[in-house]
Amino acid sequence: TKFDLSHESMNAIFKSYRKPLIWGAASLVILSGCAGLGSMEKEIEALGLEASPEPLILRGDVVELTVTGKFPPKYFAKKVKMEATPVLTWDGGSASFEPQGFQGEDAAGNFTVVPFENGKSFTYTAEIPYEEAMEDAGTLSVSITGSKGSKEVTFDPYVIGSGVITTPRWVQPEDRFILVPDAFERVLSYEQEAVINYTVNRSNVRSSELRDEDWKSLLELLELSLAADSVTLTGCRIEAYASPEGEISLNENLAAERAESASEAFSREVSRRKTELVEGFFQLVPKGEDWDGFKSLVSASSIADKDLILRVLSMYTDKNKREEEIRNIAKTYKEIEDTILPELRRSRLVVSYDVEGYTDEELMDLSKSNPDILTIEELLFAATLFEDLNDKLVVYQNASRVHSDDFRGFNNAGWCLMEMGRMNQAKEQFNAALSVERNKAVLNNLGAIKRLEGDIDGAMALLNEAAGAGAEVNFNKGIILIQKGDYGSALSNMGRENTVNVALAKLLNGDAAGAKTVLENAEDDSAVASYVMAIACARLNDGAGVKTHLTAALSKDGSLRAKAEKDLEFRDFREQLGF
Repeated sequence: TKFDLSHESMNAIFKSYRKPLIWGAASLVILSGCAGLGSMEKEIEALGLEASPEPLILRGDVVELTVTGKFPPKYFAKKVKMEATPVLTWDGGSASFEPQGFQGEDAAGNFTVVPFENGKSFTYTAEIPYEEAMEDAGTLSVSITGSKGSKEVTFDPYVIGSGVITTPRWVQPEDRFILVPDAFERVLSYEQEAVINYTVNRSNVRSSELRDEDWKSLLELLELSLAADSVTLTGCRIEAYASPEGEISLNENLAAERAESASEAFSREVSRRKTELVEGFFQLVPKGEDWDGFKSLVSASSIADKDLILRVLSMYTDKNKREEEIRNIAKTYKEIEDTILPELRRSRLVVSYDVEGYTDEELMDLSKSNPDILTIEELLFAATLFEDLNDKLVVYQNASRVHSDDFRGFNNAGWCLMEMGRMNQAKEQFNAALSVERNKAVLNNLGAIKRLEGDIDGAMALLNEAAGAGAEVNFNKGIILIQKGDYGSALSNMGRENTVNVALAKLLNGDAAGAKTVLENAEDDSAVASYVMAIACARLNDGAGVKTHLTAALSKDGSLRAKAEKDLEFRDFREQLGF
């Protein structure tokens, strides 16, 4: 092969190739006599070979190429075979794309046939794996070998492009990690209940009822509310019932009287302690006869005929008749009379109260000095009260130790460690969280770690499983999609955020103006942001913008100069940049 052309001669060929072709009478005369390999090589420019993209550009982990052209009429000799191979060469190496074969009408073989009289247009596509040495370097040429019978000729390499742009490699580590929130509530609401039972047709509260354990517990709560500022009684709902064997009107009055007597009993206890309840503390709800309670207790009883009893009683639509039948059945079944009906003659007191938790200052102190007495929600909330990441980390680590059955302490400790740049330790915490619960937020965080480690396929698998955990998941998937070369999907996932990666996706998707707008709104003063802005300006043919932003990038990070001087994105601005 003949790859020994000088740099100057190759550039001359390339410049010649890029000039518009003028098809005049003279060229047609030349082509009309084209009948052999020598003539075909001499008139190679007549094919109008064009490479796209030009320069080549990295996409994912490959370099893609499309070559278009047309064999003019009477160019391709009938007995000639030709094999063309695009080759990218650089100092110290080369890489060949797949060859493409063509043949004349009378040639033997399986290549694409090119008619002599009419010629033929063609489009060629191929790709090669990217190598580091290709970056911003090399020359793209077509190596052609032709044969006619026993004669074989290798054409001089025909230059159709330059090296490889690697702008996609400016992907930044903007991976988003999810801090799982707490469910802390400063004031927690609770309920405590007690039941007062009554004798048949009576509504007075017997002293024996006030010695029951549930009533004593209610009084203990009352005492606690008086002694502790953090406990406040907020109300009492009293539901009162009568058993369903009495007359309806009597039962309704009886239920109301029982609700009243229950409220008076509790009010007396409050008065004895020389305190007062808030206005509207009691809500009296007389329910009348408790037919539903009766059915429930009978169903749960050991009475042999309980199903039959309930079916018979349910047949009566007249409530008075049903009450009469209940009285008759109770005389037969002593369990109903002695156990079930007495339980239905009752008032149920449900006292609501609030417990106010520790102050922020107390939580901050206890989360470090005595975390074992705090709930998981208190510890997770306490961590948010600290500004310093080291303090937050200590509290989250305490949370994971005290409440090791809750994944959030481990996950949030990992989040802190990532913020500190301690990825390996963060990964350990995320894995510990995952061992407790396969939570989607944790899967997102481990997916982001995998991407940073270079395993983009493994990362995408975890992020797919994490779907629904938050916008962070989609943003992280967008970064991977940029790396895979799927720029449209990357933008769909990343939303309308203003970051370098979003700008990069827009730039690579053909929207340099959109990329510029994103960076103008990104509030990112980094050297990379300025460099990507310079590339956007170059693609918009804004030479002044290229110089302004590239100068800014190099002033922030001088190590970028070596990249900028050979970056093919700036090939048309080298003189203006002084490169």
